[in-house]
Parts: sequence; structure tokens; C-alpha cells
Amino acid sequence: MQVYKGIYLLDGVGFDSNIYVIDGEVIVDTGTGAFFKETKEEMLRLGLKPKRFKLIINTHCHFDHTGGDKKFRDWLKAKIAIHKKDRKSLETGKNTLAELFDEKARSITADIELDKKDVIKTKNFSFEIIATPGHTPGSICLYEKKKRILISGDTIFTDGIGRTDYPGGSKRELINSIEKLAKLRVDCLLPGHGMPKTVGAGVLIKQILATA
Repeated sequence: MQVYKGIYLLDGVGFDSNIYVIDGEVIVDTGTGAFFKETKEEMLRLGLKPKRFKLIINTHCHFDHTGGDKKFRDWLKAKIAIHKKDRKSLETGKNTLAELFDEKARSITADIELDKKDVIKTKNFSFEIIATPGHTPGSICLYEKKKRILISGDTIFTDGIGRTDYPGGSKRELINSIEKLAKLRVDCLLPGHGMPKTVGAGVLIKQILATA
């Protein structure tokens, strides 16, 4: 479904992450890959053109967000990008938690290493990369300042915060990251799991922080 003009949400099935498509040019996260066929069919049904895609962004290294990377890259011929602190996990399969999804860890080579203040531009959007460690060392959010959109991965959801009990997790770092997000002007929150909040998300972030 379209959650903002130019941004589609492909709902996560089962334990899969949400997949966001920006301007038909960029994909954010790819799920486990178990439902690649269905996702591909949905993208084509929406009229998205494979040749227009240039980038696959992973909000962090966990398998439920990156397991579909290779399938999407093979189909779209797009480059894979991940924060530098999660790159090793993606490329070795270590700490991706594939075993939690009854899968074997996969080695996926990243094409682009992201860092804070990098900017991802499409026809209608300009998303700044914000480093938000805590769920994993290399977790990121994508922030569109003018349109007040935050794609938050597993850092924060509409009903709580990300887990920190997995390898590389840190509750202190996560709280620090959410404090940083609470200072942003956000109307639309697009989380890694669950439904988005498209109105008043900034207030929600502050409320969640207060009870974290």
C-alpha cells in the first residue's frame, strides 16, 4: 500500500520485515527472502519498473531484513548498502540471527558502506542516514527532513523500541539513539515491523522514549 505519495509499504509476512519502496528507485530492507516471489509479483502489480531501481538499503544486518538481498539484487541489478558497523555481519553471516528463522546464515557482499550524514536522493525525496546503534551496532534510520518522514528499521516501532538482547545490542545506546530521534520533526513513522503512523509520529516517539 502507498503510505506516502511515492512510498510503498510491502507488508512483512510472518517474521519478515516491512519492505519500503521509495520512488520506484530504492528498496529499504528485503525480508527473509521466503516471500520473494509474492513480493516481486506485488511490485510488478503496482507498476514498479525493475530497471529503475538503483539501491537496496539494509537498516541493519538481521536476517529478517537482509535475507532477500541476493534475490532482489539478482532481479533488480541494484547495489546493496549497509552501515559500515554491520557490514562484516552481513558479509560473513555472523550475528544475522538466521537460525531464529530456521535458515542458514548467508554471505552477502555489500556494494556500498553507509555512514551518518550520507544522503540518499531519489526523484522526490532526500533521505539522510542517521546512525542509531542499539539494536545492532550498525543500525540506521532514514530521515526526510522536509517531508518529516522517518524510516526507523528496528530502532523504534509504533508500539515500542527494538530489542537489545541479541549480539551487539545495547540498551544504553538504543536509548541514546531514540533521544536523538525525539529531537527531529517527524510526522510519518515507517517502522521495520508493524503498521506505520502517518500523523503525529513525533509525539509518539517522545511518549515511547518516556517509558523505555
